[in-house]
Amino acid sequence: MKPITEYKDYRLYMQDFYEERKRTSAFSWREFSKLAGFKSPVYLKLVCEGKSSLSFVKMEQVAHAMGLAGHEFAYFTQMVKFGNATKDSVKKEALLEMQKIAREHQVRVVDAESFEFYESWKNPTIRELAPMMPGKRPLEVAKACHQVISAEQVRDSLAFLVQTGFLKREAEHTYVQTEKTVIGTKESLPIAVRGMHKEMASLARTAIDKFPIEERHFTGATLGLCEEAYARISQELDAFVRKVANIAAEYENINQVYRLNLQLFPLTKKVEEETNE
Repeated sequence: MKPITEYKDYRLYMQDFYEERKRTSAFSWREFSKLAGFKSPVYLKLVCEGKSSLSFVKMEQVAHAMGLAGHEFAYFTQMVKFGNATKDSVKKEALLEMQKIAREHQVRVVDAESFEFYESWKNPTIRELAPMMPGKRPLEVAKACHQVISAEQVRDSLAFLVQTGFLKREAEHTYVQTEKTVIGTKESLPIAVRGMHKEMASLARTAIDKFPIEERHFTGATLGLCEEAYARISQELDAFVRKVANIAAEYENINQVYRLNLQLFPLTKKVEEETNE
């Protein structure tokens, strides 16, 4: 599904959200309406068909049901305002605010030409760390990393990030991010990040003993699932990651780089049901 800032019609965004959920699980208009707190099982379907509109209160309920937070929530609010407005002045005001939010929260989509970004933990980490350390040389950036990385590797990473547009060099040893968020396409992402997932899983294992509990958070659950439950939980995990990214983007005084891993994988083989003949 496209980033929300590429939409102008809130009904189309809601429809695409519904279609995306339905494609990977047994999602229905009834369930969508229930998540948003509506008694009518077809209310949101009528909204998407243009036969009804969202009020401000209802808009908040729907936004929360779709897992929107931070700038995504703000953008959706302006989309509803834009879509429901009858006066040109109100429409213009909402549209300008949407454009402002979109500029401030650009999303970089990584395609097949940028696989190198995901080859290891180094490039994503340096992309976050370097802007926090304006004027610092590669050796100082390297020393700020918990994992071993040389000044030369930092220098190579910075050169790659600038060349590919992930960072912009404003002055000597001073960099800014060109977009606040980086995502991957569904076609390239599974292949590109496989190696990095292995690295990050290994770093997570060592972090259990390396850092005090006040500086790291680990939790988990062992669950019995069916295919439908797995699909629904996967959707919720994706929505949660987007929400976390939005929360992080709200703050300007960042001073450390963290990694969030969410892992859901089988511990057993499937148990086939016995059939009576």
